[in-house]
Amino acid sequence: MDGLDTLLHGGFPPNRTYMVRGRSGTGKTILGYHFLAAGIADGEPVLYVTFEEPAAELIANAETLGFDFSDLPILDLSPTGGEFTDEESYSVLKPSEVEGESTKSAIADAVEEHGPDRVVIDPLSQLRHLSPDEYQFNRTAASLMRYLKDAGATTLFTSQPDAQQADEGLQYLCNGSVTVSRTDEGRFLEIEKLRGTDFRSGTHALRIDDGRGVRVFPKVSPANHHHASAFETVSSNVESLDALLGGGLERGSITLVSGPSGVGKSTTATTLARAFTARNERAALYLFEESAESFTHRSAAVGLSVSEQIESGDMVVEAIEPLTLSADEFADRVRTEVEENDTKFVLIDGTAGYELSLHAEGSDLRKELHALARYLRNIGVTVVITDEIQDVTGGFRASDSHVSYLADNILFLRYIEVRGDVRKAAGVLKKRFGSFESTLRSFRIDRDGIHIGDPLDDLRGVLTGTPTWDGER
Repeated sequence: MDGLDTLLHGGFPPNRTYMVRGRSGTGKTILGYHFLAAGIADGEPVLYVTFEEPAAELIANAETLGFDFSDLPILDLSPTGGEFTDEESYSVLKPSEVEGESTKSAIADAVEEHGPDRVVIDPLSQLRHLSPDEYQFNRTAASLMRYLKDAGATTLFTSQPDAQQADEGLQYLCNGSVTVSRTDEGRFLEIEKLRGTDFRSGTHALRIDDGRGVRVFPKVSPANHHHASAFETVSSNVESLDALLGGGLERGSITLVSGPSGVGKSTTATTLARAFTARNERAALYLFEESAESFTHRSAAVGLSVSEQIESGDMVVEAIEPLTLSADEFADRVRTEVEENDTKFVLIDGTAGYELSLHAEGSDLRKELHALARYLRNIGVTVVITDEIQDVTGGFRASDSHVSYLADNILFLRYIEVRGDVRKAAGVLKKRFGSFESTLRSFRIDRDGIHIGDPLDDLRGVLTGTPTWDGER
């Protein structure tokens, strides 16, 4: 499983024991499916020991998730209907003694028969009910793990803690421990322990899909990626905008385009994206506040048709449906896009929509956005993020989402009122990798796209939203 293998830095070291723990319905069993399927694909002998799910149901359920286990060796130790009506009683020995010995023999016989390189026991905690007390359960579990190790098997067992019995005591049995969980925000996975090797810590998103099983989405890690950038400046193909930006945007930079609703942030960002596609470089646009159809229609209406670029594959436009993805899943989608398609430009259109549309387990989504943007910058991708300012006029703010700190460049657009007319102005507040024009210019959008006019030299107090003509009091 690619995502989990990434967190494990390649996978589970062999001939060791690993625990997958979590409540019912979190995906423990499916992780076991993946573990065995990988072994089968490599030609390894495997064995599945089930204490709860009958073999026929296991095979049928696995098939819905894309696993063909019709030939999987399964030791079925699940309860049978006949046990309910069985009138035999144990007159001398306790049931746990008889059934426990029978279970041990069944497992030993199956291991001898199949000689597995990989074993899944689902769940190991069921052995507790076959032991007279917790001490005997721990001894039985420990001896079973040692037996499987001596047999040359790599073992993965599942454990489901309940209100009466925790499973922390099983930690000492294993060389590695993985916890899966499910909350209102989604499903998550965390590696808590892996002896003898390094691993990626933290909580990572997990999804269960029919036909695909479990998918794990590792958080992006900017520190693991670095691209030697020559800080090449890419023209926006709008001369006046280039004048403001000191020639254009540097490759591998992060640009924040901020302003109130309707002022032209998305249109300006689209202009910048088209500058890359004009160089036959791929641009990916992620929309958090409008549909792809609306975006395409609106862009064409202002002379920025993107249909040709989409058809040629130089541009991909994707609207993100609210609350369908976690922040990790979205970041993984972007990572896959840029790494598989050599994408050079990424637009994240709407920080407010980003925070509303995605969810993360115990995380500040601004930190998730920061990690994603830094990762993209570190691999040489040019990033543009639009950020909506709530106030139409009034005191100037670069950002309402408190993300301006991660930007290399800040291009702001705002409304101004001049003698009863509502106009627009554009300016650059910051440019990390080069010079820029410090003046403010008029800004408008018509059927031919964006137009940045002459510097507003005759106005004072533009950033207040209510400027005055030079010389007026």
